[in-house]
Amino acid sequence: MIRTFMNTLENGLRVVCVEMSHLHSAELAIYLKVGGRNDPPGREGLSHFLEHILFRGTADFPSSLAIESAFEAIGGAPNAATDAESTYYYSRVHPDSIKRGMEVFASMLMRPLLTGIDIEKRIIAEEAREDLNEHGEEINPDTIVSRLLWPRHPLGMPTIGTLESIAAIDQGDLKKHLKNFYSPSNAVLVVSGPINNSAVLSAAMDCFGKWQDVKVPPTSMVTFRQFAPQISCVQDSDSQMNLQLAFLGFARDDTRFMALRFLRRILAGGGSSRLHLRLREELGIIYSVDGAIGAYDETGCLAFDLSTAAETLIRAVEAAFEELLRISGTPVPTDELERIRNSYIFDLEFSLDSAYEMGGRYGWGELMGVVRSIEDDQSEARRITSADLKDAALALFAPENIRLVAVGPWKRGMKKALKELVTGYQQQFTGILKSSR
Repeated sequence: MIRTFMNTLENGLRVVCVEMSHLHSAELAIYLKVGGRNDPPGREGLSHFLEHILFRGTADFPSSLAIESAFEAIGGAPNAATDAESTYYYSRVHPDSIKRGMEVFASMLMRPLLTGIDIEKRIIAEEAREDLNEHGEEINPDTIVSRLLWPRHPLGMPTIGTLESIAAIDQGDLKKHLKNFYSPSNAVLVVSGPINNSAVLSAAMDCFGKWQDVKVPPTSMVTFRQFAPQISCVQDSDSQMNLQLAFLGFARDDTRFMALRFLRRILAGGGSSRLHLRLREELGIIYSVDGAIGAYDETGCLAFDLSTAAETLIRAVEAAFEELLRISGTPVPTDELERIRNSYIFDLEFSLDSAYEMGGRYGWGELMGVVRSIEDDQSEARRITSADLKDAALALFAPENIRLVAVGPWKRGMKKALKELVTGYQQQFTGILKSSR
């Protein structure tokens, strides 16, 4: 059994405590609602860069080694991540050392030195080059798809930035970004594990109580979209074609979001999923297929990733389209639905053994305004029907939502064949829509 508490300090910092008395380690994290979509034009990658720089030293811990050592002494290993909408810093710590962990994170967020910028530029630039081919062209399907999903918007830019934008970042940019977005009312501190709420709140007040709040700049919302399928083909010297088939999807608070989770599992959720069975077990043209959901304040996507030989790319796309048409036009059988339902409900139950997962559920959930208990999700999962899945599939897999990217050793005639497949998919999907009315 777990118990959750949410308190707000006078400066606006939300403090979430997830008491999990059955565990032996605690998880400490602080989430901030700032990410790639908040980067100014020409400074793409700034949120990610700032995350890196905060580990380079503070007024109290003057080097990355000092920060690492401080956490190591309490059983931790600090880490961080930046995505399109959030940045978070986290570490496992011993339950008796929660306050010490807070002290280090508070120093990083409130008193950073912002030094070592040139070294960090070189490090991040090397990371960015992993997504480029020998001609400097973008070959990361995630990034290329994002540009197609959200053109002319920060969500369509790589969170890491470009080589040009990384090189342009200076200390002034970092100071301004820190001041604008690293504000207590724009953050959530969460502690999960065998801890006590009153002790956590007391430590938070001591460590973060003097953090000054500021008004955070508004976020630019996506207002433009293209109402037609989008295809991008990029030449690369790889031995395989890397394919991402994505669909413009639902916002984070959409009522169809649970159905979306089920669709991902049915289509690309493991060894019994439809795309795995069709493309690997039946046709033998892939090793694996993955499905991922992207969800933001006002938009989202569902993307499928796979790699296949150049000569089997067209067959792979054709087979994938066939499965998408099938799930859009034919109700999911009862036995398959129940298997997916049980798997999802049990996975939720298993997450009760993870302080990290519970911290994310209640900390990140509070940050984004979508806090849901395990019981809430399980209850909604039990209510999902085949009709719900069919309705969601018809909305999601509409041809105008297609964003298809293929990167690899292109051969003559392949682009034309892909376009013909998309045209055929449009025609068949239109027939399914008419028969569903």
